[in-house]
Amino acid sequence: MPVPRRFDRRLPERDTTRINERIRVPEVRVIGDDGNQVGILSIEEALRLAQERDLDLVEVAPEAKPPVCRILDYSKYRYEIAQKQKAARKHQQKITIREIKFRPKIAEHDYATKKGHVERFLRHKDKVKVTIMFRGRETTHPERGQMILDRLAGELEEMAVIEQRPNLEGRNMTMVLGPSKALLRGELGGPSADDDAPLPEDDSALGEDAPVGDDPKAEGPADEQTEQTEQTEQTEQAEEQAEEQAEEPAEEQVEEPAEEPPAEA
Repeated sequence: MPVPRRFDRRLPERDTTRINERIRVPEVRVIGDDGNQVGILSIEEALRLAQERDLDLVEVAPEAKPPVCRILDYSKYRYEIAQKQKAARKHQQKITIREIKFRPKIAEHDYATKKGHVERFLRHKDKVKVTIMFRGRETTHPERGQMILDRLAGELEEMAVIEQRPNLEGRNMTMVLGPSKALLRGELGGPSADDDAPLPEDDSALGEDAPVGDDPKAEGPADEQTEQTEQTEQTEQAEEQAEEQAEEPAEEQVEEPAEEPPAEA
C-alpha cells in the first residue's frame, strides 16, 4: 500500500519582478541592453524599444522616481541570478566545533600530540572546544587545568583566538578556540605536510573515564592498555595522598613527664 505524501502547506515561491505589461507606471528610466542610459521614456516607448530588440523590459529599481527598467533577456537574467546565489551558498563555510580533552596531569608527549590535533583543526577553519577533565580530588586544584589552557592559548596565539574564556562547570573546565583572522586570510604560510592527510578524530565521543592522556587507539592488546591505565590511576592517587599529607600540619608530640618513684619511708 503506497504511503500517502504529507500535504505541503508552503506556498510556492512567486516571482514578484515586474516585466513588460506588468509594469504599470506612466514613465520609466530605461537602461539599454548595452548597459548605457537611454533616458526617461513613457512606458509605451520603453515597451516598443524592448520589443524591437526581441527582449524584455524588466523593472530593477521599483522604489526609484521614476522606476528604473532594463532591456534584457529575462530568462537569461533569472538563470544568472540563480547561478550567483548557488555559488554564494557553495562558498559559505560550515562552522564545525571539534573537542579535544586533556587531563590536568597530562604527560608532555600526550600534550604535544593533542596540541597538534588542535592546530590541525584550526588550520581546517574549525573551532575547537578544549576540555580539562578532573577526577576525584583533582577538582580541588583547578589552577592546574587553568595553567594547561593558558599555555595552549599562548602557544597558539598566532593562529587562534579565545572565543570562550576558561570556565569550570562540575568536573570539567572548558575553553573554546577559533581560527584567527591571520589564519583565515592565509597569512601564516602555506599548508603543512600533514594538511592533506585525514583529520584526526576529536574526543567528543570519549567518556569521562577514558584515558585521554594517552592515545585510545594505541597499538597493543587491550589488557596491556587497561593495566597501564590502572597503574597511571594508582600513581596519581599516591601523588594526591602525598600532597594531602604534606598539606596537613604535623601533630605536635607532647612528652608526658616521667613518673617519679615513690619516696622511701
